[in-house]
Amino acid sequence: MTGSAWNAVSGDGFALTFGYADEAAYAATVEALVADGVASRIAGRDATLWGPEAEEESGKRLGWVDLSVRSRALVSDIAAVEVQLRQRGVFRVVLCGMGGSSLAPEVICAADGVELEVLDSSDPDFVRKAVEGKLDETVVVVSSKSGGTVETDSQRRAFERAFRDVGIDPCGRIVVVTDPGSPLEASAREAGYRVFLADPEVGGRYSALTAFGLVPSGLANANIATLLDEAEAIRPALEADSPDNPGLRLGALLAAANLAGADKMVLANAGSSFPGFGDWAEQLVAESTGKNGRGILPVVVDALDSPNFVPSTPDEVLVTFGPGQVFDTVRPASGWGATVDAPLGAQMLLWEYATAVAGRILGINPFDQPDVESAKSAAREMLDGGGEQPTPVFVDGPVAVYASPGWLPDGTATVTDAVAALLGTLDADHGYLAVQAYLDRHRDAALAGTRDTLAVRTGRPVTFGWGPRFLHSTGQYHKGGPDTGVYLQVTGQPVADLAVPDRPFTFHEFLTAQAVGDGKVLADKGRPVLRLHVSTPADLDGLRAELA
Repeated sequence: MTGSAWNAVSGDGFALTFGYADEAAYAATVEALVADGVASRIAGRDATLWGPEAEEESGKRLGWVDLSVRSRALVSDIAAVEVQLRQRGVFRVVLCGMGGSSLAPEVICAADGVELEVLDSSDPDFVRKAVEGKLDETVVVVSSKSGGTVETDSQRRAFERAFRDVGIDPCGRIVVVTDPGSPLEASAREAGYRVFLADPEVGGRYSALTAFGLVPSGLANANIATLLDEAEAIRPALEADSPDNPGLRLGALLAAANLAGADKMVLANAGSSFPGFGDWAEQLVAESTGKNGRGILPVVVDALDSPNFVPSTPDEVLVTFGPGQVFDTVRPASGWGATVDAPLGAQMLLWEYATAVAGRILGINPFDQPDVESAKSAAREMLDGGGEQPTPVFVDGPVAVYASPGWLPDGTATVTDAVAALLGTLDADHGYLAVQAYLDRHRDAALAGTRDTLAVRTGRPVTFGWGPRFLHSTGQYHKGGPDTGVYLQVTGQPVADLAVPDRPFTFHEFLTAQAVGDGKVLADKGRPVLRLHVSTPADLDGLRAELA
């Protein structure tokens, strides 16, 4: 990086470079954290750090601080199960999970170059492809902290039916990860499934180094012992009450920038050896900080020359991660930026500390998610028949157009005009656009390219999320964070629907209820929502052209 305000700090296995627009404010923030003993108090599980209202929740959510030691016992247990499965010819690992319980194993396995299929969708075409895979070689990991996650329960039921249909006993092919005492633990033990219990004092988005991250990764043959070694190596630096503490430094930078008006964090993968890390960090930061009308919005981009990174806007902090990912030719428009150079296990623990630190500075509880349940309730209401079924405002060829009340001009009759009207509601200084695609994220992956085209078109930060997985991630920020977002939902008809065994709804009905329910909650908060529903997957090509 260039400019006199950039400096670096390094230690055992990590190096961070920071840039700050206000050196005095940043230095004072770090010094206050050191004087208050914040790092050592987090390590000591001090629940008072985030204020009296947060104390009850934080008191039972700080178990993540020393998982690099306490999770060691899991390594041999997971390895034993992995060996047993491989001896029986079971090599394909499918993970059914949502939020942190799927995003962490996805990046762990990708970084280690091992195969893991993540089923984190309610799209019937996506689910069908997973359950019609090589079942004779398949083990399914079902991960749910609460034990009541509807998406995960539906996926489990689909696999149980698929196994039985081909004469395979699910008992030897399903492994469950959940909290002690959850409904899933009880039903899994009754069914004879192998159960791994996670630490109940670790929230889902901080659970990368618990059984939620380690079990599916270890069964897929990732080197989880090394991951824990990497986290353990950086832990002393993160626990130290020192101005060189990388967790204090990064957390202070994100929070100080936020208070100065740079409340978006553009996180560039930039050729990192950790594919998917941006998505994991996105759910950690967005769900932890997006509440009480404030927060840090992660914007995940692919490269250093991606729109929103270059050019950037004054309300963006620019961040890269991974070995060798220092950006030295880009000057953020805001003056705030950071590079985080560390191995994956260290990255995960560092970002967890930094997020907790930022929460303290911003005056929010980084361990709750008060607005997530509202979308779940709205979806349940739709499935139970209690919600009002939406009617399209108009239909333009293969696209049915739905809009929340109050912003779409009367007489709008084309997709092009509706999209232009939505983008016209964006605040030119603080607004962001969230594109939410409730589709098959593998088959329809090209749609993610609209993030870049819309960022160029609007000149504003644009996020892209696959539904329903983002509901367990940025969904909290959308509803609890600043009222600066506008929302573009994309839904569609599947090739064929798929029943959820022993449930009164199908996967497509469930997915539609999730999109409509979340849109309703956003609309009730006054957020502009536009939903474009395509008749067939083939119609997405034309829609992408409309969005360019």
